[in-house]
Amino acid sequence: MVRITVAKGDGIGPEIMDATLSIIKAAGAQLEVDEIEVGEKVYLAGNTAGIAKESWDIIRRNKIFLKAPITTPQGGGYKSLNVTTRKFLGLYSNVRPCMSLHPFVKTKHPNMDLVIVRENEEDLYAGIEHQQTDEVIQCLKLISRPGCEKIVRYAFEYAKQYNRKKVTCFTKDNIMKQTDGLFHQVFDEIAKEYPEIENEHWIIDIGAAKMADTPEAFDVIVMPNLYGDVLSDVAAQIAGSVGLAGSANIGEECAMFEAIHGSAPRRAGQNMANPSGLLQGAIMMLNHLGQTDVAENVQNAWLKTIEDGIHTYDIFKEGVSKQKVGTKEFAEAVIANLGHKPSTLKPVTYAKGAKLNLPKYKRKPAAKKELVGVDVFVHWAGTNPNELANVISDLDDNDVKLSMITNRGIKVWPDGFEETFCTDHWRCRFKPVEGATISKAHIVGLLTKALDKNIDTIKTENLYAFDGKAAYSLGQGQ
Repeated sequence: MVRITVAKGDGIGPEIMDATLSIIKAAGAQLEVDEIEVGEKVYLAGNTAGIAKESWDIIRRNKIFLKAPITTPQGGGYKSLNVTTRKFLGLYSNVRPCMSLHPFVKTKHPNMDLVIVRENEEDLYAGIEHQQTDEVIQCLKLISRPGCEKIVRYAFEYAKQYNRKKVTCFTKDNIMKQTDGLFHQVFDEIAKEYPEIENEHWIIDIGAAKMADTPEAFDVIVMPNLYGDVLSDVAAQIAGSVGLAGSANIGEECAMFEAIHGSAPRRAGQNMANPSGLLQGAIMMLNHLGQTDVAENVQNAWLKTIEDGIHTYDIFKEGVSKQKVGTKEFAEAVIANLGHKPSTLKPVTYAKGAKLNLPKYKRKPAAKKELVGVDVFVHWAGTNPNELANVISDLDDNDVKLSMITNRGIKVWPDGFEETFCTDHWRCRFKPVEGATISKAHIVGLLTKALDKNIDTIKTENLYAFDGKAAYSLGQGQ
């Protein structure tokens, strides 16, 4: 018997949670439930996080969290509980299977059966943003080796566990050579450990187009956070309906399972909502817990119910569906089909009692780190980079010289183009002269001179080489 934490959420949440729990308990799930209150009521009671400390204690103690959709009140000051939960609990992997149910649910892609594995903690979702000048705001894209290794390994272990044949990586490393480049590099490294599984890499733009057009070309797709967020919803929708998709959020210690749709308050209390998305999350939870025989039974019963044409309003279609039912009646139909398998849709078979093999991340030996330059970012209202270069060159000394100025990443000095539009945000790169080295004392000296000359420096970025390899981007056009 496993003790889990359950939150019934807001809107349609309580109805679909009750339906989901009734199904998995009827199938013999070995679970004990601790229920907590999260979401709108907690927000409106004055807790801007949407969850009380006591509820956190229960989630952390039980490790497994099954959550219905919640409503975040409109207006500022309220934090997304989903994002908070994923980060606080270290839920680094978001897993979304997207399978078509043709011909019983309308789709243009009858052979679609793919899984998107999305990194869940970093990338642009670190949420580190700053306004730096009148015209420019930055958002930091953070990609770490531990984050890459954990999510890529999870994707391959998932493929191995569920007998998937191929893992595809989507990045934009032709442009973001350092951040997305690291993700791609780690993918290639880890892929070598799984020679029995095919691997490939696509640039995200053409990969997304291919997925939308020919999703059957893919099996498991792994990608950084932002791309995964967007494409997992696209994949769910083109498979048939976002309302049918479940989601797993997996960490080294804890895991959260949910539907990917919202709380739909307009449908609350009407016995109309489709519990399938949350049920799919619960099936993933059972597999995660090793109760694979129960998960298999529930999934096949659900497929049989869809195949029988017993549908809720959201997927009901004249000429295809046979009976329009409510939330409770749909759950009862699934329960009645326990022990049965679909005949047209492909029945599932899960490895009995198996869990994914996910070793904890082990830090690599530190590389030799060498300071080789500095980028000094300047707020300057002029538009002529040559004039700025004359001002900034006053910061030079015998060891360190201005080597380049960029604006929004493109090199504008030396040898810039008059046609290039420039904002008030400038990157001024200083490198040591031939035969010299640069130290942090030089950087302090540059900033001190800038202060004396009323040059508005807004940030610096040290330029490093790791094991002799430059670990920073060139200016576009350099």
